[in-house]
Amino acid sequence: MMSQDSNSISPFSSEHIVLSIDAMGGDLGPSVVINGMARFLNRNQNVRYIVHGDETKLKMLLEKRPDLEKCCDIRHSDAIVKMEDKPSHVMRHGKDTSMWSCIDAVRDKHAEVAVSCGNTGALMAVSMIRLRKAPGINRPAIAILWPSDNPQGSNVMLDVGADIRAEASDLLQYAMMGASYARNGLDVARPRIGLLNVGTEEHKGRIELKEAHERISEQAENANFEFVGFVEGGDIPSDKVDVIVTDGFTGNVALKTAEGTATVVRKRLGQAFKQTPFAMLGALLAYGSLRRLSKKIDPRRSNGGVFLGLNGTVVKSHGGADAKGIEAAIRLAYQLAQNGFTEKLAARVASSTSPSNDTEKQ
Repeated sequence: MMSQDSNSISPFSSEHIVLSIDAMGGDLGPSVVINGMARFLNRNQNVRYIVHGDETKLKMLLEKRPDLEKCCDIRHSDAIVKMEDKPSHVMRHGKDTSMWSCIDAVRDKHAEVAVSCGNTGALMAVSMIRLRKAPGINRPAIAILWPSDNPQGSNVMLDVGADIRAEASDLLQYAMMGASYARNGLDVARPRIGLLNVGTEEHKGRIELKEAHERISEQAENANFEFVGFVEGGDIPSDKVDVIVTDGFTGNVALKTAEGTATVVRKRLGQAFKQTPFAMLGALLAYGSLRRLSKKIDPRRSNGGVFLGLNGTVVKSHGGADAKGIEAAIRLAYQLAQNGFTEKLAARVASSTSPSNDTEKQ
């Protein structure tokens, strides 16, 4: 284990994938983050971590895991961004936080991808200040993986809350970025893009959606994706598309509605199986099927929203994620780093104005 200040270079070999981890941002504390890091390391020995947070606490946790300890470089931070902190406050006073340090490690090229469970608004604000928008990007987006009927098990949806507005040009960039994410995060060679609307007919929707429909359609062939046109809310988890494009307001409402509905269904199902002895027997007989269903829709398996459109990649884990959820976010970060996602995404966005730049898998 190494402990260095934020201005030092990464001590790890260039042969390793180095990830920057904010260990203090989650609801469940640094021990859960450390456990998630250890889980991933057990499955992939090529990863190395720069861990940000209280050095004393992190040393105590890592000393119990010698194999993980030797793969970690601790960067001490005095402060923590709390879930209730306003982004504007963090932007002015957050330089000593583990979140700020975590993002700076990517900015300074010490690590390839940052992972944090912290306050989403603050994390986006800090990422915007420290990493800056990539050339040609007007509005960055947050992309999430949505459980679906597709072979890959998930669809990409963006934006889900980085910015409540989106013009036609922004939606075109979201389509480009979503296609790149689907290729490099889900191994979908030719992603199918859908534009979320109130109906599938081309005459429906706001003027910016109609304009975006035309622009995305024009770029599909050169950008190597299939544009399926307008899709509706019911298509989000379907096998009709691989990427769903929408503005941040609509995407965030859809995401929060789905999370709330899933919680209610899970609660009501549990109550129903406990109501009578026959129901309990039925639950016992169906245990195997219910377990497989629970595993398939388990949100921890696809934990991790990705900030797209910055000069660096940031993975936002759910604040209440357990060790399994943290592991999933780290797995996603590792895969994106391994595929050179940041560079490919920049090339993909550039290709929206210069189709001849489309010379590699992006």
